[in-house]
Amino acid sequence: MPRRVIRLMPALFVVLALSAITLGIWAIANRPMVEPPWPAEVAGYAYSPYRAGQNPMEGTHPSADEIRQDLVLLSGQTKRIRTYSVAGILGDIPAIAAPLGMRVTVGAWLGADLAQNADEIERLIDIVNANPNIDRVIVGNETLLREELSVEQLIAYVQYVKERVNVPVSTAEPWHLWNANRPLADACDFIAAHFLPYWQGKRLEEANDHIASMHYALTQSFPGKPIVLAEVGWPSRGREVGDAEATTADEARFLRNFLPMAADLKLDYFIMEAFDQPWKRANEGSVGAYWGVWDVDRQPKFPFTGPIVEIPEWRLLVSISIALAILTFLVLLSDGSLLRKRALSFLAVVAFASTTTLVWMAHHFFDQYATVGTIVLGAILAVSALGVMVVLLVEAHEWAEAIWVKQRRRPFAPVTTAAADYRPKVSIHVPCYNEPPEMVIATLDALAALDWPDYEVLVIDNNTRNPAVWEPVQAYCAQLNAARDRGHGPLPTFRFFHVAPLAGFKAGALNFGLRHTAPDAEIVAVIDSDYQVDPDWLRHLVPHFARDEIAIVQAPQDYRDGDENAFKRMCYAEYKGFFHIGMVTRNDRNAIIQHGTMTMVRKQVLEEVGGWAEWCITEDAELGLRIFEAGHEAAYVERSYGKGLIPDNCIDYQKQRFRWAYGAMQIMRAHAGELFFGQQSALTPGQRYHFVGGWLPWLADGFNLVFTLGAVLWSVLMIAFPQRFDPPLAVFAIPPLALFFFKWAKLWFLYRRRVGTDRATTFAAAFAGLALSYTIARAVLYGLVTKSMPFLRTPKLRERESVWSALLLAREELALFVVLLLCAVGVAVQQHAGATDVQLWIAVLLVQATPYAASVAMSVVSARSS
Repeated sequence: MPRRVIRLMPALFVVLALSAITLGIWAIANRPMVEPPWPAEVAGYAYSPYRAGQNPMEGTHPSADEIRQDLVLLSGQTKRIRTYSVAGILGDIPAIAAPLGMRVTVGAWLGADLAQNADEIERLIDIVNANPNIDRVIVGNETLLREELSVEQLIAYVQYVKERVNVPVSTAEPWHLWNANRPLADACDFIAAHFLPYWQGKRLEEANDHIASMHYALTQSFPGKPIVLAEVGWPSRGREVGDAEATTADEARFLRNFLPMAADLKLDYFIMEAFDQPWKRANEGSVGAYWGVWDVDRQPKFPFTGPIVEIPEWRLLVSISIALAILTFLVLLSDGSLLRKRALSFLAVVAFASTTTLVWMAHHFFDQYATVGTIVLGAILAVSALGVMVVLLVEAHEWAEAIWVKQRRRPFAPVTTAAADYRPKVSIHVPCYNEPPEMVIATLDALAALDWPDYEVLVIDNNTRNPAVWEPVQAYCAQLNAARDRGHGPLPTFRFFHVAPLAGFKAGALNFGLRHTAPDAEIVAVIDSDYQVDPDWLRHLVPHFARDEIAIVQAPQDYRDGDENAFKRMCYAEYKGFFHIGMVTRNDRNAIIQHGTMTMVRKQVLEEVGGWAEWCITEDAELGLRIFEAGHEAAYVERSYGKGLIPDNCIDYQKQRFRWAYGAMQIMRAHAGELFFGQQSALTPGQRYHFVGGWLPWLADGFNLVFTLGAVLWSVLMIAFPQRFDPPLAVFAIPPLALFFFKWAKLWFLYRRRVGTDRATTFAAAFAGLALSYTIARAVLYGLVTKSMPFLRTPKLRERESVWSALLLAREELALFVVLLLCAVGVAVQQHAGATDVQLWIAVLLVQATPYAASVAMSVVSARSS
């Protein structure tokens, strides 16, 4: 057997196993349910004749021929229908039904408009007296339930009609309102009661027993008075109410069990209803569209005989799920020759779970009547679901490659062997602006102690206005040079430049330094003004440039004050992840993010690509990408060789991350052709993958902010108008919840395994990262719509801030947290809090509130720690 086939055997086994499991899950969820068959004839149907695109509230009505077609269809199952109004074409239904031998219980619609009621009543009387196939009259439908008329008014209408027609007259209300309004019952010739156990939150299995019990109770309360089940049914789609769920299979099971019970008990009933009526969503919520036995196109929604299946087309869906999962898995394995078996299993599980969920979400969402609103929501859901799936797959891929690989592809260790004989001249650039002089002097002392034979140090102070800040640094450089001249050790040349004005922020300062670099320098190194480097920094890393293809050598950012207080411990824990996880996996494909400190670059390459980009506020990452586009390589050494200072407070920590995220968007927009299409670039697919995929979580944060604002708006509508605005479909809850919990699981696992942190440190890292979500989201959205913004410097050694000032600075996050929390409480109070869809939406609101709470808490920790 060829070795390639042998290597593929584990992956093939995993795919076959997960395909079988996926098939089994779909099969179990859709196992056939055997219920009694539909009888040859039913007592009657509630009938509204509107078709797709028709709406009585908009003045669009069916034609007489369309009504005739409906009644011909219904006459195959029943000889009785019930109507709700006699307005317009609806008043012609009895006449259209007569040639088909159908009897009609005709209805008059009553509301708060008394003049309109009067017109409806008079037309009702004329139609009843003109059509002998009308056997009963129902004056008003759920008028008391809607609280549009008083009991006395309704009784008056009933009595007025009774005096003018020769058929029994009643009104229709839910069964429970009849006992509470006995005078109304006394005025009626029969009791027209609605039995809709879905609205009582009854489980499907107990629904018909409930109907039988309540019907018996009415017969006992009103002996001798006929009881008509004027509406009895179950919706095929809608929100969860108590223990009641609405699916097509549930509707089929309910009705196919109700009908034999009704025959046994000799019940007089109208099935609610004949055809789906999408126009009812405006008044009844989304569930109002889905009570029909036939859909709006007059197709049966379920089989009248034979087994019932939850999703009849499940075989097609599972086939699509498995095909997409295999394709996704193959994409993840396209460069996965070094992945261990555990990584294969993990990625396969993620691929199968993601695609199966995606297919189920698509089916669940698109199995509804389309409106402008659902089309817009569908587009939003599709984008968010696909986006979340891509982010999850990228995160899963990094998870697998971080710990489950046989070996690293491009390991770079400190050079301590004979290769260290390569010793070119290095020019070290230290840009600074308005930095504490004592901090910069400590940085220069560390540079003076480097173990390297030939290097210079350029300090470029740009635009610092106060001479008391930059002159001590200038004097200290002169002092170091004087010590060198006196022969006090092999000290380098320290060159100080104070330049004002100087455009271009840090990039401008670095380009100035590049122009003043010693001609014989081959390597340019950059550190921030707060970094104190290890004496071995150059000796261990510069020799990597002996390989001509290497243009960048990068060491991690690290910090020396990470144990200073609780705030900095949290920040330090969060920083570690990228340099010990993300940078390691990116280095395998020569795709690291170059950082503006602890970095070295070959001077010739730096000049060839045009120097530092002064238009970009993350000039370091942009330079690294341009160097990759030119076909050069980078080396990342995971060992720390220098330590700087963590931002002193939360606002500076957030400013730093805002700059990084905004700069990433600048780079993505400016290099879109190279990143997405490989135009005029030497970028490999792996490099393009890491740059785009690495920024996807930040893009997700940006779009998540938009989702949050939409969630708040929808929740306010749910609270203000609970009967009209249902919780969003459960599928909308899946993307944000899945992304949130997957990212937390990944961070927890990788920090423990790859970084080696304890539980407390891991939690601190997760908390600090969460606190940055809003900052990153704002930066991403600004970055997508603007081209540039001022450079946000990260100050060092800031003075202490108060808790009040910290809360004031976090006022936006605090406001969003409070609003989301109030929305969650309001939804729980106004909606059916026990329903799964409501609980999922509350969970979404609470999850969305978490980053804002973390940001506020981080601000308070920062203030108390400073």
